[in-house]
Amino acid sequence: QVQLVESGGGLVQAGGSLILSCAASGRTFSMYAMGWFRQAPGKERDFVATIKWSDSSTTYGDFVKGRFTVSRDNAKNMVYLQMNSLKPEDTAVYYCAASRRYISSAPARYDYWGQGTQVTVSS
Repeated sequence: QVQLVESGGGLVQAGGSLILSCAASGRTFSMYAMGWFRQAPGKERDFVATIKWSDSSTTYGDFVKGRFTVSRDNAKNMVYLQMNSLKPEDTAVYYCAASRRYISSAPARYDYWGQGTQVTVSS
């Protein structure tokens, strides 16, 4: 089992920045990739970014367009999402997820999920 805990969400004005953190514990050696997803009220869960645990290769959702950066610290079992130039449409609950086998944009490929952290961007 892997446990994931997100932090760093909050209220920010449009154009501002936030850094989300995800702390992983448990059988972290079994993780292949980590992902960030988000879900706004009444909408499906969208892919934000993913990072391969071993070599830090990354993939981003189309809407990110250079505004977000995902990174990881293997020694601390931490994954981060730096979010810049935030827009009101970025408002959502952001989830950290871990996959044992895939680096993927599909939520179904992820085995473990955190509880989520709320990000609210005001206009």
